[in-house]
Amino acid sequence: MGARCSRFSLCWFHSHLKPTVLESSELDNGGKSDKSIWPTFTEYSLDQMKAATSGFASDNIVSEHGEKAPNVVYKGKLDNGRLIAVKRFNKLAWPDNRQFLEEARSVGSLRSERLGNLIGCCCEGEERLLVAEFMAHETLAKHLFHWESQPMRWAMRLRVALYLAQALDYCSGKGRALYHDLNAYRVLFDQDGNPRLSCFGLMKNSRDGKSYSTNLAFTPPEYLRTGRVTQESVIYSFGTLLLDLLSGKHIPPSHALDLIRGKNFLMLMDSALEGNFSNDDGTELVRLASRCLQYEARERPNAKSLVTALMSLQKETEVASHVLMGIAHESASSTQPLALTPFGEACLRMDLTAIHEILEKNGYKDDEGIANELSFQLWTNQMQETLNSKKSGDSAFRAKDFTTAIDSYTQFIDGGTMVSPTVYARRCLSYLMSEMPQEALGDAMQAQVVSPEWPAALYLQAACLFSLGMDNDAQETLKDGTNLEAKKNKT
Repeated sequence: MGARCSRFSLCWFHSHLKPTVLESSELDNGGKSDKSIWPTFTEYSLDQMKAATSGFASDNIVSEHGEKAPNVVYKGKLDNGRLIAVKRFNKLAWPDNRQFLEEARSVGSLRSERLGNLIGCCCEGEERLLVAEFMAHETLAKHLFHWESQPMRWAMRLRVALYLAQALDYCSGKGRALYHDLNAYRVLFDQDGNPRLSCFGLMKNSRDGKSYSTNLAFTPPEYLRTGRVTQESVIYSFGTLLLDLLSGKHIPPSHALDLIRGKNFLMLMDSALEGNFSNDDGTELVRLASRCLQYEARERPNAKSLVTALMSLQKETEVASHVLMGIAHESASSTQPLALTPFGEACLRMDLTAIHEILEKNGYKDDEGIANELSFQLWTNQMQETLNSKKSGDSAFRAKDFTTAIDSYTQFIDGGTMVSPTVYARRCLSYLMSEMPQEALGDAMQAQVVSPEWPAALYLQAACLFSLGMDNDAQETLKDGTNLEAKKNKT
């Protein structure tokens, strides 16, 4: 994890802890903590790409049309173990390497959990390669049109529609509103079963290439006239995706609109759903699709309004995507158990009383070495009040009066004259005891910022994440804390 930097940075905290799984995630690329979640955009060498894909072996091809595709996509693995998807362009696709790099860097600046993010490229000799996060659970086309064990549930179809609208809204807000050939093969499912929009569609297949490779029956009418993609063209394609989700089939928009005009929208609905959907929801989704498919581009909605409309339709919001999808989910707890310290074991058990005893016993010895340089002028009444608030907080913490402890420690922190990781740790536990896990996680992360080599900060982050139901992330953070403590004990 780099120089002992948690993946749960303050930026992550504000942008990821949402009331439900449905709110749009936008990580502004300007934040310093982006690297703790996604890797920075990297320009790889051709040798690295050959090594990652076993020399572009045919066994690693994951493109829908295999080697017959004009631009083949390979599964690969980097030296650090990260799985990647590598798109290899036709050799004549981008003759101008400078233009290719500019486009790739622009798309690579985007970072969102609604996208299969572009994490690198390769531009060496005649090779033009894009490198993206690997999505483990195939495409929307596979799950809608060629399902094996179960059809996609209605709640999941609504979630797919919302997540895609959020992805388009995010890209639009970042100045990348144009998406080329949006269709069910561009929607991928990650290891948690969440749908992501492939970043590959944010770049054309070539500098002067076509933006649509699908049947003309699914192509926006203005593109047929002008050959140009606009924001409204993308919304039209989104409308065809809504038809896919409704019907479980790839129905030409003209045929679907005929059914809608004839009030026969129920004939659109996927029979595999066996009526397990609300007629009102179906009617609203049909209405949204018909708006997206308006012949006049100016009459179509924008992505932001689609997000608003789709948000209100969501069902089973407390159920994880992998459960709705029926996908086996490998949890971190299934790996080899760790040799945990008493602090780590207490966090794993969520034994807050045991954590309290450990923090109380340790006192402030872990604050040693934290610089608190105070000038003579700071030894004023204000300074004395700050120290008094800390003493008050310690007394309340010892007496398990956690409400008072929170108030007193907050006064100490707000005083700004001293920095104490232990105070953040104690207020963190006080928040946990008061059933305020999000606030607790913020303090645990702040304790790590103040004292990066302190395992207790990571242990407390794990406890907070367990409390928030984020077990996989909690297990990983617990592992980091255990490894850090083992490293410290060796020195």
